[in-house]
Amino acid sequence: MGGPCFCFSKVKEREPVVLRSLTKICEYLNVSPQHRRVVRFTLCRQITHQHIWRSTLQELLKELKLDIDAIETPKHRIEIGKQIISCCSKFLNDSESSFGLDSPSWMRLTTTKKPDSPIHKWGDVLEMFNDLTSCLKKEQRLALHVLKLEAMKEGLYQIKDVFLDRDIGYKRARQQECLVQKKLSQSLGHSSECLFTLLLYNLYGRVRNIEVDLCGGVCNSGGDVCLSIGKVSSATDMKMITRGIRHLDKALGLFKFVWEVAGMKKGLHLRGHIWNVGGEERVLQYRGNTFFVHGIKFPRRENFNYEY
Repeated sequence: MGGPCFCFSKVKEREPVVLRSLTKICEYLNVSPQHRRVVRFTLCRQITHQHIWRSTLQELLKELKLDIDAIETPKHRIEIGKQIISCCSKFLNDSESSFGLDSPSWMRLTTTKKPDSPIHKWGDVLEMFNDLTSCLKKEQRLALHVLKLEAMKEGLYQIKDVFLDRDIGYKRARQQECLVQKKLSQSLGHSSECLFTLLLYNLYGRVRNIEVDLCGGVCNSGGDVCLSIGKVSSATDMKMITRGIRHLDKALGLFKFVWEVAGMKKGLHLRGHIWNVGGEERVLQYRGNTFFVHGIKFPRRENFNYEY
């Protein structure tokens, strides 16, 4: 690799950014429209399977419940929201196939569903998500969760007429699973936050968007591309620095993943920068990436000249 790459000299490079869509990632990396189509097509084949879709929704509800449970003296509408989360989680769990994805077809040839039992659809989950967002939309503490619920409703709307039954025959189950993947792949575009949430869960098992304190930028270095992002920390202990490195590493991992899926020819070098007050300058390696720790120094009080 060529000389050093530092991308925080301009004001716009020191602004925060939230990674919430493939469009944002590709804009960072200057990925061409042709390569963007490759990224979307490849990802849709990988991450729109019904079991990934279901698990993503379950994780979203799980994270929301954790934050709701932490609220002291919750209001009435939050209590209603908790009930909806419980019902929706149970609904998703109960409707999951009793056979694993790898079960041979002869193990689930026929349905075990009773004739008089109700037929469930993904539209039932959509209704619960609508009710949940209505209950929680005025709660500022849960605003990020509400935005994520709204994002996932994009996909739920597309598959609302697809059956969501448990203990059905193998052939019908496969038809419904393929229909979910087909509809999601066709409808979720490059800028879709719903598609990006599926990617986050598939990579990291989480659904929250990744926030970066300093957006940094991209520069050419020795024929390759160098991408730098940064984080500001108030602590200097190694535990907090490590936590910051792991946070930046997740963001860098998204860039690397999209770069590789797009099939870009140039090499991509990823750099993370952490600034903290009074810390020592150091360079650390984590999972193949380089992280620079910078200390913020303030002038001593005796160095100030006061004139009256």
